[in-house]
Amino acid sequence: MSLKEKIEAEIKQAMLKKDKERLTPLRAIKSQILLAATEKGGSDELSEDAEIKLLTKAAKQRRDSLEIYQKEGREDLAAKEESELKVIEEFLPKQLSEDELEEVLKGIIAQVGASGPQDMGKVMGMATKQLAGKADGKAISTKVKQLLSK
Repeated sequence: MSLKEKIEAEIKQAMLKKDKERLTPLRAIKSQILLAATEKGGSDELSEDAEIKLLTKAAKQRRDSLEIYQKEGREDLAAKEESELKVIEEFLPKQLSEDELEEVLKGIIAQVGASGPQDMGKVMGMATKQLAGKADGKAISTKVKQLLSK
């Protein structure tokens, strides 16, 4: 079942349950899928990679907004963003724990032959491709800096 079909099924369930908090982010995801599928040069069906990128982008937008709202003391808006983020994360692959992330990154560092902070670009290029959807880019970057500065 494609992401679009899953989202449409979830939208129907949310409408039947009159769950507005769940319906809003689901409709936003469906809108992004339709836009991506109809953009110039796109095919009607998105690849799994494209779906993960789309969801990752949506989740990142929510996280950034959540952080800003919390800094500004807008708990009402922060709660809305947090609930939308939870719905989006349901469709993303399981996120790696910090230990799992460190283990994968150590393997990538060894594979690339990185020896210090100057090799961060090489490691990040490979890590972002390999860990797409499984870890946040900011978490990857922080962990790579930490590992390369040892």
